Amino acid sequence: MQIVTTHRNTDFDALASVIATTLIYPDIVPVISKNVNPNVRAFLSIHKDIFNICTPDEIDPDKVRRLIVVDVNKWNRLDGMKPLKRREDLEIFLWDHHPDKGDIRANRECHEAMGANITLMVRELKKRRISLTPVQATLFLAGLHEDTGNLMFPSTQPEDAHTAAYLMEQNADLNVLGSLLRPAYGEQQKNVLSEMLKAGKRARLNGHKISFHKISIEQHVNSLSVVVHMCREILNVDAVFGIFTGKKRGKVIVIGRSNTEGLNIGTIMRSLGGGGHPGAGSALLNFVNPDAVEEMITELIMGNQQASVQISDLMSFPVFSVTSDTPMQEVGELLREKGCTGFPVVDGDRLVGVISRRDFRKIRKASANKAPVKAFMAREVQTIRPGSSPMEAARIMVRHDIGRLPVVEDGKIIGIVTRSDTMLYFYDLLPD
Repeated sequence: MQIVTTHRNTDFDALASVIATTLIYPDIVPVISKNVNPNVRAFLSIHKDIFNICTPDEIDPDKVRRLIVVDVNKWNRLDGMKPLKRREDLEIFLWDHHPDKGDIRANRECHEAMGANITLMVRELKKRRISLTPVQATLFLAGLHEDTGNLMFPSTQPEDAHTAAYLMEQNADLNVLGSLLRPAYGEQQKNVLSEMLKAGKRARLNGHKISFHKISIEQHVNSLSVVVHMCREILNVDAVFGIFTGKKRGKVIVIGRSNTEGLNIGTIMRSLGGGGHPGAGSALLNFVNPDAVEEMITELIMGNQQASVQISDLMSFPVFSVTSDTPMQEVGELLREKGCTGFPVVDGDRLVGVISRRDFRKIRKASANKAPVKAFMAREVQTIRPGSSPMEAARIMVRHDIGRLPVVEDGKIIGIVTRSDTMLYFYDLLPD
């Protein structure tokens, strides 16, 4: 007997990957936890007969000879598979798109970082020239869109987009897709969101604006991830962590959402025993104090969440600067000579302003060219730390409509990063 299974709290990408596996291995039995996401449960209530899915308690583990695991790589995220963990005679195949490796040791594996796991599965289906029904194509597209945030999460790869196009060619129904991905949001969710907004604790960690929300929930609430996402959007912070305790004593659910490149929620959640992606993730902890969870997340952010590419990697140095007494005419000549669009203005070690080509538009009379820089410079200077991410630099530049940022450490300017520098990063044009 061979079975395919996936993680508990099954989402559309996991379900789609399970169903895709049944097309690749026609005799396999799909096994899914009873604990599935609400929109997946609604989908299965209508389509259960089409897919003929089993639950773990319907399987005799002694009869299983091959186990295929999709969209997960850790044993503790599987439901009802403990009896198989120590089976040396068990053949294990693994299909997983998460960047970090887990503790499932497979005989064969397709482990490749991708926006959605179903992208890997569809690649194999296309290779084998297996055709899809409209229902299958729609389910697969739902999984892809859900796990890539409609192709907008940073983890999304070009192949994800190509796969989405292919599934549309296979007659995926976009009307049905919209209804599948519509989040459940009712009175329970409103109440939780209200409590989160009342009970939030703000912190600035490693330059990121973080909000922690420790909430006690008396009964089961669906779509908590939707609530956490909405909370982050309302508060307009870099990341929100919902730490939920419930009626099951000792159980703590942690859900994180982020929209900043330098803060990888998936990495944090994997450190807590869960999983996820750069922008979203969750973990289930046992017998842990919520305050301790907040401390753990704080330590992880402070210790392990530096951006892979930092401003210090992009900045130019040493920095050419002018003093506040430098005549504007001399500054203009220096700008032309050095091919720059602006300079920081530094008196001693202190950054006092920025002068740019734009500021020359303020000059109305020729005599003003002899005036000092301090008469025309911008005094409210936006700066950035060397450990910040290119995404943060881009946000500051867009927000304040500026083309350069002095890089400051311990009160001293150590470099400068420009709009062009960030574009080189975003378009992957940095030199090796």
